[in-house]
Amino acid sequence: MPLKPPIDLTFPIVNKDILTPLRAGDRIRLSGTIYTARDAAHKRFMKLFEKGRPLPINLENQALYYCGPTPPTKTSVTGSAGPTTSSRMDVYTPDILRKTGLAAMIGKGGRGPAVIEAIKECGAIYMAAVGGAGALISSRIKSSQIICYEELGTEAVHKFETESLPLIVAIDSKGNDLYELGPKEYLWS
Repeated sequence: MPLKPPIDLTFPIVNKDILTPLRAGDRIRLSGTIYTARDAAHKRFMKLFEKGRPLPINLENQALYYCGPTPPTKTSVTGSAGPTTSSRMDVYTPDILRKTGLAAMIGKGGRGPAVIEAIKECGAIYMAAVGGAGALISSRIKSSQIICYEELGTEAVHKFETESLPLIVAIDSKGNDLYELGPKEYLWS
């Protein structure tokens, strides 16, 4: 069976209805604005929620990339920008989805049941970036700016402008999980 062509997706999106037709396994070419956040930034987001204060960025209809980019090189706006293991953010993700209107997350590896339920409830998606492809990914980042938490170093929140970033829908808005479906399809083929 031939592969379907990649679907072009630009962030921020207008509303989450755009994500509804996407299915686990769909290939995506993402362009536009995405933000980075890893463990330390997520912990700070949660502290702000606890205090009833706003986050330093508006995540509504945005995409959040679990990435701690290395410093820029002479020839690129950022060094390696590969994904980090997404399950490390699972403890924070349901609250972030429910409280911010976040539309998409990007990382690597599977997600826990509570995250999948929150994805379904909120109409969001989770996309996988290829681990070990940090140099390729950085070539698709056209600008990088630290937005907040600069003192965290590589874990600061960055704003990336991207062009044709190759991703795969790993969990769609219906909760279909490529990490579950892929092995089953392989074993039955």
